[in-house]
Amino acid sequence: MEQTRVPHVVLLPYPAYGHIKPMLTLAELFSHAGFRVTFVNTEQYHDRLLGNNDVTGFYKRFPNFRFTSIPDGLPPDNPRFGIYIKDWFCSDKPVSKLAFLQLLMSPGLLPTCIISDSIMSFTIDVAEELNIPIITFRPYSAHCSWSDFHFSKLAEEGELPVTNENFDKPVKCIPGLENFFRNRDLPSICRDGGPDDPILQTFIRDTSATTRASALVINTFNEIEGPIISKLGSRLTKIYTVGPLHALLKSRIQEDSAESSPPESNNCVLSKEDRSCMTWLDSQPSRSVLYVSFGSFIKLGREQILEFWHGMVNSGKRFLWVIRSDLIDGEPGVGPVPVELDQGTKERGCIVSWAPQEEVLAHQAIGGFLTHSGWNSTLESLVAGVPMICWPQIGDQQVNSRCVSEIWKIGLDMKDTCDRSTIENLARDLMDNKRDKIMESTVQIAKMARDAVKEGGSSYRNLEKLIEDIRSMAFKA
Repeated sequence: MEQTRVPHVVLLPYPAYGHIKPMLTLAELFSHAGFRVTFVNTEQYHDRLLGNNDVTGFYKRFPNFRFTSIPDGLPPDNPRFGIYIKDWFCSDKPVSKLAFLQLLMSPGLLPTCIISDSIMSFTIDVAEELNIPIITFRPYSAHCSWSDFHFSKLAEEGELPVTNENFDKPVKCIPGLENFFRNRDLPSICRDGGPDDPILQTFIRDTSATTRASALVINTFNEIEGPIISKLGSRLTKIYTVGPLHALLKSRIQEDSAESSPPESNNCVLSKEDRSCMTWLDSQPSRSVLYVSFGSFIKLGREQILEFWHGMVNSGKRFLWVIRSDLIDGEPGVGPVPVELDQGTKERGCIVSWAPQEEVLAHQAIGGFLTHSGWNSTLESLVAGVPMICWPQIGDQQVNSRCVSEIWKIGLDMKDTCDRSTIENLARDLMDNKRDKIMESTVQIAKMARDAVKEGGSSYRNLEKLIEDIRSMAFKA
């Protein structure tokens, strides 16, 4: 009998927390299935990940797992944010491309297949050169992915760039979104420049390149995005919807664990967590706290911080707020705090530099989430059954906030506004005035998400199919 080969998967995320986290979860699922896994970050994120995690303990749980890195070619002192990374993003990333090629050619490393972030399309060139199967991964919603495929059409019809003057014009040239989306709900890249904008052209190039891959993996589930997933199927050979990934990982590990306690949350920690907030939450009434976090990437101005702060204090609601040390653009901290905000926070608030978000959202004291609408945060809130106030800023966040408010009806959208009165009123609406209506949809969709990742659920079955298909690649190799 021919000996079965152990599949070896090499995964490469785009260097940003919101991309690394879900792909690491997918990598853990492969390792849990018995695959060899090599997880490749750029050097800076590799160092941050290893510096903030118990890697020895991780390797004990996943002995066939290996972390490694490639350079991005940027100077060491480059902050890798905003305009500083624009040129790298818009290039074909020659240093990273060569390093990735050399890595794959290392003795004993040649993989069964590559799984690469869809906006790292140079990996498709490398895979084709080495004749290795490649699957692309999108850490976004299907709605955002479908929008990306229509950037060229939007440009051709003169809809770009989106400006204040045409914000509320209905989207007409993206099938399936006509009745729900306005221009302001399109990905933020549509606001940044005209048809010749280099970042827009890079997205068009990378999105087109995904059609050369053998399949696409998306961190979503059929029950909330089925019609749009079907439309994506007209452009792509094969699609595996396997989300919400963080919940699927917990489901798979619980299934095989004899322990009654829940498994650990995702191990992708790029900043130290302040767990004192969990003790504070334990002392708060059920569903009384508004959790506020704008993710790992967004920057705010000091005036915006103060508007949010006044709005939350004036609402009279309890709040847990994540204020990163680098949250304020160009400043090391929030600066002087008005007396009324300091007093209101002491009475009803808790501020930390980083929080264990999945645990926070699952806590019984949490009644709502004021979020930047990143897709990871959206899915985590959705699974936990926590309604949202959405304040999107970049990337796919505009798309996600519209889906939350108008399609799934599990929250409120405050995009393109930032004033204390709006924040105060929406906090009260979410926590009191409109809570019953929003919670009805929130509870239904939370159940759909949890069912999707259980044995027999749609995402569970799709992961099984993905694992089976990769195993067949190893058998043929």
